[in-house]
Amino acid sequence: MAIKIASAPVSWGIYEFKDIEPKFPYTQVLDEIAETGYEGLELGPWGYLPTDADVLRKELDLRGLQLLSSFVPVKLVERSAHAEAEAFALKVGALLAEMGANYVVLADDNGTVDELIQCAGKVTGTRLGDAEWDIVAEGVNRIARRIKDELGLQSVFHHHAAGYIETPDEARELMARTDPDLVGLCLDTGHWHFGGGDAVECVREFGKRVRYLHLKDCNPDVLHRLREGDLDYFEATAAGIFCPLGEGEVDFPTVISEMQKLGYDGWAIVEQDIVVDDPTAPKQMSQANRDYLKSLGL
Repeated sequence: MAIKIASAPVSWGIYEFKDIEPKFPYTQVLDEIAETGYEGLELGPWGYLPTDADVLRKELDLRGLQLLSSFVPVKLVERSAHAEAEAFALKVGALLAEMGANYVVLADDNGTVDELIQCAGKVTGTRLGDAEWDIVAEGVNRIARRIKDELGLQSVFHHHAAGYIETPDEARELMARTDPDLVGLCLDTGHWHFGGGDAVECVREFGKRVRYLHLKDCNPDVLHRLREGDLDYFEATAAGIFCPLGEGEVDFPTVISEMQKLGYDGWAIVEQDIVVDDPTAPKQMSQANRDYLKSLGL
């Protein structure tokens, strides 16, 4: 089977971040996802789409869309926060399971620590000590175990700029400390480059531990500005660091080829994190991204 292509509300500027309010009603976003040629989507921030399964199913069925997963950011660096994180992940996961989805995409609560926002894209190596890594890994394993045992869903972890698991070394550390039977890697191609890596090399290194794909590009000119100290994470996003697919530095043909060599036939979620005022821009970019992937045979 071929890799299937889906979308996400973030490509309409719909974020989990508390200070960024949605500019579009969910009905418009669902309409435009379907109209631009996508067959599936992620949930987006909890509460943006309906959280009643019957209501959500009706909305998706009207448009021929399938719910695939949800990005679930939780606080992991403090053990005292794990119970709340677990409860939230299970709440989201219960809706996903009822809707026939297969994955929960776990992540750190990125974009909430000012120091990490300011230094995003400018760091190398890992920033946590051994004791902190033990706590993070313990939390991820704990949440993933309950998600699997109680809901029958798979968990993947999403490295992300402006969080504690941003760089390739940090993703590598987390994968080494978590149970491979419970936790896979969600490769976000744009964030991998943002964090200083190369998406093709990520696939070659982690192989079948890469169990889920987010397709995102990264503008090298904006990335250079950020690394020179001109921009923080949110400013870089507003400046277009996550550009349309094929216009940045990610080698998508080779990423896709390497994933196919591994036998990957799941979904690839197109994400173009944007901050725009033009109400027509998200649909136009969504269509351009879909057309680009069609040119690659997807």
